[in-house]
Amino acid sequence: MSDDNYPRKRALDYHEFPKPGKLEIRATKPMANGRDLSLAYSPGVAEACIEIKNDPSVASRYTARGNLVAVVSNGSAVLGLGNIGALASKPVMEGKAVLFKKFANIDCFDIELNENNPEKLAEIVCAMEPSFGAINLEDIKAPDCFIVEQICRERMNIPVFHDDQHGTAIVVGAAATNALRVTGKSFDQIKVVSTGGGAAGIACLNMLLKLGVKRENVWLCDIDGLVYKGRETEMTPQKAAYAQGTTQAALDDVIEGADLFLGLSGPGVLKPEMVAKMAKRPIVFALANPTPEIMPDEVRAVAPDAIIATGRSDFPNQVNNVLCFPFIFRGALDVGATEINDAMQLGCIEGIAALARATTSAEAAAAYKGEQLSFGEDYLIPKPFDPRLMGVVASAVAKAAMESGVATRPVEDLATYKETLDGSVFRSALIMRPVFEAAATAERRIVFAEGEDERVLRAANAMLEETTDAPILIGRPDVIAQRCERAGLSITPGKDFQIVNPERDDRYRDYWTAYHQIMARKGTTPDLAKAILRTNTTAIAAIMVHLEQADSMIAGTFGQYLWHLNYIKQILGTDQLHPVGALSLMILQDGPLFIADTHVHNIPTSEQIAESVCAAARHVRRFGVEPKIALCSYSQFGNHDGDSGKRARGALEILDSRPRDFAYEGEMHVDAALDTDVRQHIFPDARFEGPANTLVFANADAASAVRNTLKVKGGGLEVGPILMGMGNRAHIVTPSITARGLLNMSAVAGTPVAKYG
Repeated sequence: MSDDNYPRKRALDYHEFPKPGKLEIRATKPMANGRDLSLAYSPGVAEACIEIKNDPSVASRYTARGNLVAVVSNGSAVLGLGNIGALASKPVMEGKAVLFKKFANIDCFDIELNENNPEKLAEIVCAMEPSFGAINLEDIKAPDCFIVEQICRERMNIPVFHDDQHGTAIVVGAAATNALRVTGKSFDQIKVVSTGGGAAGIACLNMLLKLGVKRENVWLCDIDGLVYKGRETEMTPQKAAYAQGTTQAALDDVIEGADLFLGLSGPGVLKPEMVAKMAKRPIVFALANPTPEIMPDEVRAVAPDAIIATGRSDFPNQVNNVLCFPFIFRGALDVGATEINDAMQLGCIEGIAALARATTSAEAAAAYKGEQLSFGEDYLIPKPFDPRLMGVVASAVAKAAMESGVATRPVEDLATYKETLDGSVFRSALIMRPVFEAAATAERRIVFAEGEDERVLRAANAMLEETTDAPILIGRPDVIAQRCERAGLSITPGKDFQIVNPERDDRYRDYWTAYHQIMARKGTTPDLAKAILRTNTTAIAAIMVHLEQADSMIAGTFGQYLWHLNYIKQILGTDQLHPVGALSLMILQDGPLFIADTHVHNIPTSEQIAESVCAAARHVRRFGVEPKIALCSYSQFGNHDGDSGKRARGALEILDSRPRDFAYEGEMHVDAALDTDVRQHIFPDARFEGPANTLVFANADAASAVRNTLKVKGGGLEVGPILMGMGNRAHIVTPSITARGLLNMSAVAGTPVAKYG
């Protein structure tokens, strides 16, 4: 098979395996026994039916309708493929449904209809209103799409949105907003020349008028040249609204002095010599797919200062509808909007544009590694995988819907609503809220040992934006400054945060002499102390905490956990403070699960296991969770006399020796800890009911294996490890940690020392 066929085969295999298509339906309620069946169907289903009959507005409470969108098409204008018919368009519509689910957790059915009469097509769509919370019209040719949308909007009491029109217009509006900001121009002053009088082209022009472009400054061309008054060829009422002049003209005749070229037509339409006639700092949106009206390098050749956007992912500024449609529907559905109006679309534009001007998220940077993601001519709009889109855009849409009076279920608190949206994207947001709230009660100085790491820089930036804590970074100032600029971070080293330069710092003598005083009777000479405090950033961070120049330290973005732990114990360990264990929070689909000890003691004694249990209970409560701790071992309630069982039983005796204010039980297998039925069958008199939320193991191998299995195969998101026993003065992360993971750990470290050990 030739290389040219490989992409095609990969695409076909993707759609065929492991099962055909890209969608499936799953039940959201249990269906395991007769009781479940009686509730889901007869007779229990009648109760929901009666409630909806009496009050139709409660359908969103008792059915999936409030989170269900229909993607409807007749396949008459599929992007890049043309009129391929309803059946052939199904892979596209399935893909659209997948995007709804992926980006906004909206359930979606794709509906392909063999109907080319726009009035009849509209009739069918209108008849589906009882089934759906909103309708997304897709890939319907112009001018039929205008007719279908108008009829549906007039007759239906749910949002109807033609994404090819309005989705494109919204993203173009956001890109144009920021392009004008970069060039120093304004909507009411620019000249716009557009090619393409189809649905998307007309919608984009309509949107530009709403943003302030003057109607007399818009020149529309199509395959027959300028749309002018009196022209009869290939005219529609939508095109006629943009007629200019009374004589025939070509694109080349009207492009001179244009500030913005908007292309939604076909390849090669705009020539380099035409670009040369445009105004200074021209804005060229060549959006035809897959081949734009002009290639970016051709634009640059004649206008090096041009601002360029395309519809392609291999160039900067991809105008992609996925930036819009999942989130505008999310906001509309959540407030029960009866339509998606101009105010909601403008709110969407403002949200998208503002997000591009903000600091790039670490998640987007990871998804688009190597790309420059800082606001400017090559970054006018955010990337689709920026997780902040959900909270920013959907909340802006919900706000606009409420203010414009089309919301039937307004949210009470927009800030809380946005937090909920963020929590659905950032899986750690909800469980971390109590920790961030506790950290906000004090301004803590957190020193990062590996301050040159981009993840640390992003975490420090987020700390300054979202918390009251002050980051301190250990690293070379020039390297940190260079990497901040490369990452598009707005923070300035030495101004926004303190830097400790291991190569040259006025405090160097204080640091090495303090270290030598601690280690002098443990074989450390002054020369060795000097060398360590010049090269070992973990030791530097620990000394800063020791000298009370920082309140807590975070290390471990590279290197081995126990290597870092050695220096922390040397410098910060006391009779009262010593490493008890490492606690990892795993955020799973069905809730949080805490695991200890994953790193500190390979084979802990009974006393160390008991210490780990007590420390875990304290830390679990930090997250607003009441601890239910299971001591896990190969042995189960005394049925095995192996080493791990003996040590776990010994820990249980220690715990039983005095009253405890938390629930614990052991020793047991993991399944007995997590499955109440299994535990009840084996040991009916267990001390707590329901699944355990904290597992403390009798050896680190088992704890680490469970932690890594949940992370890799179970999709668990880790917060931690949290180093217990050190008075919250030091934490050691693992090299796989993300920037958001570091932000979470900074919040853990940001709680006053006296509260948690």
